[in-house]
Amino acid sequence: MGRWRNGRGRLHIEGGGADGTGGAVPLEIATSYRARTRGLLGRDGIEGALLLSPASSVHTFRMRFPIDVAYLDGKLRVIGVHTMKPGRMGAPRLRARHVLESEAGTMAGWGLRPGTRVHVEERNSG
Repeated sequence: MGRWRNGRGRLHIEGGGADGTGGAVPLEIATSYRARTRGLLGRDGIEGALLLSPASSVHTFRMRFPIDVAYLDGKLRVIGVHTMKPGRMGAPRLRARHVLESEAGTMAGWGLRPGTRVHVEERNSG
């Protein structure tokens, strides 16, 4: 697995797609300090997911909507999935290297749960 750049792509979920996505989800990738810090702040929602890398924890201060958070290890295996309301601080996960964020309730529909492996397909940055 190489290093990603800020941009867009698709998240492929092994065995996922219960919601009709076929296991592939639109993805925003945030790898710079600035992009990771901004995250979903100031937005009213997101289509698909946001990948923060590197990251081992998140917060939802100043967020406008609840989110699902999936912590990923270095091999892109899900080690935990939680729903967070706005105004919360998530505990750091020691084994987490990346964090996925999406609107609350969507990850279950994608089949994302502990043990699931994901793959990131990058598009040209823009």
